[in-house]
Amino acid sequence: MSDPFVAEIRIFPFNFAPRGWAFCDGQLLPISQNTAVFSLLGTYYGGDGRSNFGLPNLQGSAPMHTGATTGPGLSSHVLGESGGSDNVTLISSEMPGHTHTLSAENDNPRSADPANHYLAFSAIPVYSDQAVNSASAPTATSPAGSSTPHNNLQPYLVLNFCIALQGVYPPRG
Repeated sequence: MSDPFVAEIRIFPFNFAPRGWAFCDGQLLPISQNTAVFSLLGTYYGGDGRSNFGLPNLQGSAPMHTGATTGPGLSSHVLGESGGSDNVTLISSEMPGHTHTLSAENDNPRSADPANHYLAFSAIPVYSDQAVNSASAPTATSPAGSSTPHNNLQPYLVLNFCIALQGVYPPRG
């Protein structure tokens, strides 16, 4: 592994931080023992700036570059900003349009085996072509979900972000 720049962040697949590195887990470090890292990070990620400073917290997060993004509806992001949510509760206006259909058989199979059969039997062609686009009664189905949030995490593989505490100090300019 080549010599890292001080405060360089890399991803590691193992459950320990290599020598000269620290986990990006938001921990506070003393300035007196990490002056080079502090000179680059400052207090963007926490700390009081007098005796300690914070490392970035990338636990359960996806890193995002700073700066202005281009495109309609996109916003600018600053260093150290966090956002997003692990869980989201949808409201009715956020749900895509969809239908709930119920089909019935006009033939009477008189079979106890439910395989390849419809939910209901109709002696009268209630579900005929004329009724295909008719709405059901509002009481036929009830709301579901209990307004509880659903998981909003993107697919993930657990890896550890680590920041170099030692190495080559990056050149200015």
